[in-house]
Amino acid sequence: MVFFDSLNDPMLVRMLAAGAVGVLPTDTVYGLVATAGNPRAVQKLYALKSRERKPGTTIAASAEQLIALGVPRLTIERVAKLWPNPLSVVIELDENLAYLHAGVGSSPFRVVATAALKSLLEKTGPLLTSSANLPGQPPATNLAEARRYFGSQVDFYVDGGLRKDNAPSTIIRLGSKGAQVLREGAIPAKKVKELLA
Repeated sequence: MVFFDSLNDPMLVRMLAAGAVGVLPTDTVYGLVATAGNPRAVQKLYALKSRERKPGTTIAASAEQLIALGVPRLTIERVAKLWPNPLSVVIELDENLAYLHAGVGSSPFRVVATAALKSLLEKTGPLLTSSANLPGQPPATNLAEARRYFGSQVDFYVDGGLRKDNAPSTIIRLGSKGAQVLREGAIPAKKVKELLA
């Protein structure tokens, strides 16, 4: 297990590329992360969270990264104006990304605005994230809490300080009648309507 105090460490990039799973500060809360393009790493992340039929969120540095991952181009082009923002959009996926959606057929995606995280994602490609907690427990607000949840089961931890006041991303699904807010978080529902206008 390796500890980092910065998202800019080249060793962190190498570990993620090699399939490592760990905890780092995202643009919202502390997240358990794995490279989204690595099915084995994604499977390990889901096993750590004991999750079935509840996909994590994939974060990226740009809409182009999500298209390169295999997310439908037409859908990404439709929602790209919403990003970068702590706003995750649920998108239907085909079989080539079935490992990401945990059996439900769709998964949330977002493009981040936070500079340090965006810089990391430019090097690693998209990362699958899930809040750093166990089922039924509150998300970790600092590294000590994350370590109590996952201990030595993860490959690395990145210290991002206290993240007590950070809200999770808002999650929406777009349909023929506009946006359905599935979880209101960092972006209020009213703001979502403004972004879509």
